[in-house]
Amino acid sequence: MILTAFLTAAVLVASGGTATAAAPGTVAASDREVQFVSDGVPAYGTLHVPAHRAGARVPAALLIPGSGPTNRDGDEPPTVTPGTLKLLANALDQDGVATLRFDKYGTGRTGLGGLDPAALDLPTFTRQAVAAEQTLAKQPEVDRDEVSIVGHSEGGLQAMLVARRVRVKSLVLLAPQDLRLLDLLKIQLDAQVTAADQTALSKVITDFRAGRELDYTGMSTQLATFLQQAIFSPVNTRFVRSDDAVYPPSVARPGPRVLLTCGTQDTQVPCWTTSPLAAALRTLPRPLPVDHFQHAPGTRVNDQVLDPSVVTALRTFLEHR
Repeated sequence: MILTAFLTAAVLVASGGTATAAAPGTVAASDREVQFVSDGVPAYGTLHVPAHRAGARVPAALLIPGSGPTNRDGDEPPTVTPGTLKLLANALDQDGVATLRFDKYGTGRTGLGGLDPAALDLPTFTRQAVAAEQTLAKQPEVDRDEVSIVGHSEGGLQAMLVARRVRVKSLVLLAPQDLRLLDLLKIQLDAQVTAADQTALSKVITDFRAGRELDYTGMSTQLATFLQQAIFSPVNTRFVRSDDAVYPPSVARPGPRVLLTCGTQDTQVPCWTTSPLAAALRTLPRPLPVDHFQHAPGTRVNDQVLDPSVVTALRTFLEHR
């Protein structure tokens, strides 16, 4: 769950793309590959510009992916490919919104770029997202005063952190990380393990936060192996510690308009955890009948389709832009 990237300043370059036919006086919708660089390390993404009047500037949104090695489309190939961010870009296109989505370090074309994955932490991800937002805002088709951020899952926490550093019009937080990382992890795992595992897990989390050696005694082999390999491995420790140190409501700042959603079928970020974050943002959460990937109930993980309620929520929010 923990590969990512580091950027502090960005320059965008085009390297080809696709476009569709347009009516006279209209620029066709197009995708182009972009590159932004910091500290000599390039990151890559897709800039989508919707059809628009020639010479006009359009609103835009930066799309920030969730946790782990999640690429520009919202996928962790080859096993998890819901296409969440690509689908969001398509939906926003219908409302005339340009989008930039990018490959975090450790994913897609970007890769690690020579960075040590064990040295990456939450601020590293934030710096990358800030650079991406600054790059998007400089595009000739984009109205700088109409730039928003759309964050999914952990990307929702990143959206709030980025909004503390750059000027944005609005935030769209789709099932955002709304608790400390390990508190949310415990909620997820408690629903799947025995009472003995729950007790042992609480102790491991307490010990980790205190900087003590982790003792998996009393824990099932399956859970202990998962924690040792996926959460508390040496390559992940720095990131997990830095993310877990952040209580999302404490970094939420009222100001930009906010759409905050939760999924009534979401077992990763349940709706009942959202109230403190909503209060900090001075907004009300909008429950949607979806799972964590913004699917309708019963949809398979890799079915690339957004539930209509997600598209409607976006459209309603954008109508008040």
